[in-house]
Amino acid sequence: MTQDRAATASLLLAAMVILLAAAFFARPILAPVTFAIFIVAVVWPIQGAMQRRVPKLLAMVVTLLSTLAAISILGYLVVWAFGHVAQWLLNNTARFQALYGQAVTWLETHGLAVQPLMATSFSPAWITGAVREIGGQGYGLLSFVVIAFAFTVLGLLEVDLAHHNIQRLENARLRESLLTPAKEISAKFQKYMLVRSTMSALTGAVVWVFALAAGIELATAWGVIAFVLNYIPFIGPLVATVFPSLFALAQFESWNLALVVFACLNAIQFFIGSYLEPRIAGARLSLSPFMVLFAVFFWSFLWGIAGAFIGVPILIAVLTICGEHEPSKWIAILLSGGDRNKAT
Repeated sequence: MTQDRAATASLLLAAMVILLAAAFFARPILAPVTFAIFIVAVVWPIQGAMQRRVPKLLAMVVTLLSTLAAISILGYLVVWAFGHVAQWLLNNTARFQALYGQAVTWLETHGLAVQPLMATSFSPAWITGAVREIGGQGYGLLSFVVIAFAFTVLGLLEVDLAHHNIQRLENARLRESLLTPAKEISAKFQKYMLVRSTMSALTGAVVWVFALAAGIELATAWGVIAFVLNYIPFIGPLVATVFPSLFALAQFESWNLALVVFACLNAIQFFIGSYLEPRIAGARLSLSPFMVLFAVFFWSFLWGIAGAFIGVPILIAVLTICGEHEPSKWIAILLSGGDRNKAT
């Protein structure tokens, strides 16, 4: 008996490793497909409600165009904000050169020679490699968008057909085991995006007000960056606090003020992300903070930025499916951050 259990556990572990390896190597197709499934799950109830009043094709076109418009606006805001930051960098290179000189002088007085290291590290080959990396990222983003768009269109077209085929299954238990989790996951995805969008807008507004009050340049850009990056848990808010803190250092030329800005921005992110958001989301979306952090970093390792965004929805889907089946309900209870009875 013990040997059988050990063999079963070994087989499950091997299968999991193989699946994760396949997910890693197939990320150019699996990441956009997963993102497309997430979009379909979020927007399909809206399209379904429209189909009761207008033709199906028109409802799908309106839903798809609205989704593309929302994603395009977020992309434009990112480009606009970071474009202003880049322009500020070009216009204030003297400040950074002065800070660099001060830092080198301070390090050399403490016995650390930095200039030889910088001379060997920053070379034309390094710059060429950086340019190639940026080009590769741009090509990867374009491929991601095209594949995700194609599968989103196909998904929206086939949701009705898939639902109809499942309804025709003779096994009532199997039918319910497919339909119930799917509806629950879709509802949770919608609430997750609603809460995340609301908290992102609030975070961006508070960061903008704080930047104006503190006299930090590019206050609007920092608010926009905080708003957009807040859609990526943990990683996004961290980036949204580090960048303005570094720019506050360059603007005020004071480490103390930069640390104060960094502390205040982190306090804003912590209050909204760790206090307000869990209370607004409620038990229905209650997740273990440890598992959320693990999901973000794990899927970002597998699929990059797309994985960092889609990691939490994948966690929500897995916990929902586990909670709907008695043998695996203990997994949902263990990994949930709240009362599972209220959540279900």
